[in-house]
Amino acid sequence: MRTNAEITSLQQAVADLIHDGDTIALEGFTHLIPVAAGHEIIRQQKRDLTLVRMTPDIVYDQLIGAGCARKLIFSWGGNPGVGSLHRFRAAVQRDGLEIEEHSHAGMANRYVASASGLPFAVLRGYNGTSLPEHTATIKPITCPFTGEVLTAVPALDLDVAVIHAQQADRDGNVLLWGLTGIQKEAVLGAKRSLVTVEEVVEELQPRPGGVVLPRWVVTRVAEVPGGAKPSYAQDYYDRDNEAYRAWDAVSRDDAKFSEWLDGLHA
Repeated sequence: MRTNAEITSLQQAVADLIHDGDTIALEGFTHLIPVAAGHEIIRQQKRDLTLVRMTPDIVYDQLIGAGCARKLIFSWGGNPGVGSLHRFRAAVQRDGLEIEEHSHAGMANRYVASASGLPFAVLRGYNGTSLPEHTATIKPITCPFTGEVLTAVPALDLDVAVIHAQQADRDGNVLLWGLTGIQKEAVLGAKRSLVTVEEVVEELQPRPGGVVLPRWVVTRVAEVPGGAKPSYAQDYYDRDNEAYRAWDAVSRDDAKFSEWLDGLHA
């Protein structure tokens, strides 16, 4: 039965969908990063999460620093245009955060396998790298037709996918456009999904290159204007570059980070 996605507040959606110990992905590529959702996860003090993301940036630094994460599965991590993620670095070096590192292609293929209902993906990747020596989820596989040795990576087992989009209609159909990464596959491959949107509209208008997620693959929609800031949302607002630069100083200093965290909970 095809049902409508339920439209609720962000607070209610996070409380209902995300549980301690879940494996969750907050996906977005350069823009439409679900920052507001990440902050709500911190406020609700979710714990022991396995965080998944192709390119964890400052919102993952914040989640990790706030003690939400047990493990990170990723392919690149950093503060784009600025430098390192210092809460992430401290968590690995000081607090024993578990990490599982892949290539971009490997992570993308893991999302696609999950969305396709397949147990694993096969790619020509990782050859000549040291990642297979350090990552148990990278295995060689021999093609049964050609004998070529390829690489297999398992599908991601996501409990919840969280993304941000520009619009949803009142039935919960979602439209996003501009640079899109792996958001569609993340939603299709997860058991539950939350989409925060800039606005809920009466009717979605087709957009060149737009991605539509139909209401029956989305669990919850929350209207959160500005929900991707300080990243950007095409046709709504620009990237706040100064916020990324300012985060570097906050994330380097335990006291400044604690002050930031207190302000988030205020």
